[in-house]
Amino acid sequence: MDNSRLFLFAALVFVGMLMWQQWQADYGPQPVPSSTQETTGTSPQQQPDIISDDLPDPANIVDGTAAPADGDQTMQPASVQQLITVDTDVVLAVIDTRGGVLRSVKLKKYPTSLEQPDDWLELIHSESDSAHILQSGLRNKEEKAPTHHSIYSADQIEYRMADGEDELIVPLRWTQDGIEVTKTYRFRRGDYLIDVAHRVDNRSDQDWQGSQYRQIQRTRPLETSRLLYTYTGSVYYNEETKYEKVDFDDMEDSQLKLDSSGGWIAMIQHYFLSAWVPDQENNNLIYTIANTRRNPATYTIGMRSQNLLVPAGANGEFSSQLFVGPKIVSRLEEISPGLDLTVDYGVLTFLSKPLYWLLSWYHGFVGNWGVAIILLTLTVKALFYKLSETSYRSMAKMRKVSPRLKTLKERYGDDRQKMNQAMMELYKTEKINPMGGCLPILVQIPVFIALYWALLESVDLRQAPFIFWIKDLSVMDPFYVLPIVMGVSMVIQQRLNPPPPDPIQAKIMMALPFVFTIFFAFFPAGLVLYWVINNVLSIAQQWVITKRIEAAGK
Repeated sequence: MDNSRLFLFAALVFVGMLMWQQWQADYGPQPVPSSTQETTGTSPQQQPDIISDDLPDPANIVDGTAAPADGDQTMQPASVQQLITVDTDVVLAVIDTRGGVLRSVKLKKYPTSLEQPDDWLELIHSESDSAHILQSGLRNKEEKAPTHHSIYSADQIEYRMADGEDELIVPLRWTQDGIEVTKTYRFRRGDYLIDVAHRVDNRSDQDWQGSQYRQIQRTRPLETSRLLYTYTGSVYYNEETKYEKVDFDDMEDSQLKLDSSGGWIAMIQHYFLSAWVPDQENNNLIYTIANTRRNPATYTIGMRSQNLLVPAGANGEFSSQLFVGPKIVSRLEEISPGLDLTVDYGVLTFLSKPLYWLLSWYHGFVGNWGVAIILLTLTVKALFYKLSETSYRSMAKMRKVSPRLKTLKERYGDDRQKMNQAMMELYKTEKINPMGGCLPILVQIPVFIALYWALLESVDLRQAPFIFWIKDLSVMDPFYVLPIVMGVSMVIQQRLNPPPPDPIQAKIMMALPFVFTIFFAFFPAGLVLYWVINNVLSIAQQWVITKRIEAAGK
């Protein structure tokens, strides 16, 4: 590869990666269902309820109320339905007594914007045009079990975690024909992990047998970034299949049915997730439901447990954990194997994870994420110093002989064969390796892309200030200072590189800094900061090496 093309190549690889990610999200082929997936043989609009065919489709619940079953046009009086408020130090939650559904969760440490610090992000919500709710219930053949449509009773409608308390317990009760079920939410101080249990007390004269299901339902996001694509949709994990995505289109194409040991299910989005984590010793059926009959369409991923036998006069319990909060890698690693993979670094996870760890380590010392990005960029640059030096030496030598290459081009004109022979002879005489500048850059490109994803996926950068006018590293620079500095640095880098012999290529190179400046003007400031620092360090290193080569030739 001609050294004059190296800069263009490295820059376009990065842009091409972003374009490929977005193209795959919009138009890429969908995965073919594996042997563990089955198509029901009906259209998505006719998919039966995987939990039970004689219940309303779970996807019919959006605003906390359930649609009536087929042939049943009566609804229970609204007066029996209550909303329970749960206030802890990190979340403000709303539980609906209809089904014990978790209807709203606001994250008190994550405001929607810096300008409105008391307007907390509502991760779990239910509006007419958008929903993301968490449901769970029990199933029993005799219908002696509360589903997420059943009405529970509550002792009180408001719970608040007092100072000095480490947990807050919210019990809900349901009784029918001697079967009493207590559904309990257990909130912890400073944590987004919630324990959810269904205790079955069998006071009847017959054995009770049933299963527990847990599911997450949401609509498609109302808005998505067309420039920075991050995945929004369902995922699941177990030790057999590992981490798998099931996007909304997948759900419409076929219904997933997968026997799973342990594992978990989740709905993820940029920076945040909701996840059901069952007992890892138990087996579950993972399933999906797409309901396109309603507008907007709803999409559900769920888990159903094996049956539990509760003899007459005895009791039994189903237990699970529920996580609703930010993608903090260290906490997710503690909760369940593979849950940290919801911080979606893509195929370069093996590089992005250690880079994020190093970024967090630096932040622990300096207390500023912007400074931590600078230190991380310095570290990466130092690790690749020798490789970069090889590349810049090759470029400097190419720059030195560029007048002679121009003379050869004038001498041989359009005779490309003689021109190439003369160039090879010149390279041999001057001891220049035409690939010397290419290979070091090729080695570094995966690391740069991995660092890009580490910064893009880090919730720590959300609303994290840097200096002066940059109050939030996760949004674009409001005054475009960093993108302009980056564009200027690209122009300087071009001046240090050997001029392209091809006039068309030279024009493209001249336009590239302006194109990138506009492109990066809409990037998060943290990503642009990394790119600026990397460019400045590259300029310094390349300038020193170029001056040494030129001085040695005098």
